[in-house]
Amino acid sequence: MTRVRVEGFTLSLDGYAAGPDQDLQHPLGKGGTDLHPWLIGTRTFQRMLFRADGGSTGIDDDFAQRGFDNVGAWILGRNMFGPVRGPWPDLSWQGWWGDTPPYHVPTFILTHHARPSLEMAGGTTFHFVTGGIHEALERAREAAGDKDVRIGGGASTIQQYLRAGLIDELHLAFSPVLLGSGERLFDGVDMRALGYECVERVASEKATHVVLRRVGATA
Repeated sequence: MTRVRVEGFTLSLDGYAAGPDQDLQHPLGKGGTDLHPWLIGTRTFQRMLFRADGGSTGIDDDFAQRGFDNVGAWILGRNMFGPVRGPWPDLSWQGWWGDTPPYHVPTFILTHHARPSLEMAGGTTFHFVTGGIHEALERAREAAGDKDVRIGGGASTIQQYLRAGLIDELHLAFSPVLLGSGERLFDGVDMRALGYECVERVASEKATHVVLRRVGATA
């Protein structure tokens, strides 16, 4: 059965998923890169993004690899694709991720502005969905077949799916840093009332990994 998952979504100790003032030079906002040392050095990340050998193994890499296991489609908010707001000025921007994005499966971008699908190297095809979160999930489920759908972020996209009761499981990585401001994940979201409970908690040197599962969701 297809599950809807959030994997490897990183938060600061004060609850921010990105720093302030996101732009082309600071895609994660100011200070946002401080969130991700746990992930960047892993063997999984080095292979997925840079197609390089090496990288660390252990707890962080285990969680990074789990995030890609059995994933048949992704859903991303528009800012996870690129910094452009409003109507597309042209079609030259092909995403933050270069010619070979790390998704390798159909990936559905939430946007208010239509754009033709974009086929990239390595198996990623970006599809731009203007009909909202339910249309994106329906299309992602169809594309994923018997595999899972991964909600990649950002925070506002995850919030929408949480409020709609559509996410089965979340893996959150808490980095030992403070950002002070930016974009919070849990603003206006009552996870207890939505039926989530902590089912796993593991600490590494660079992060504390927490898995939340909605009561009744299949593991």
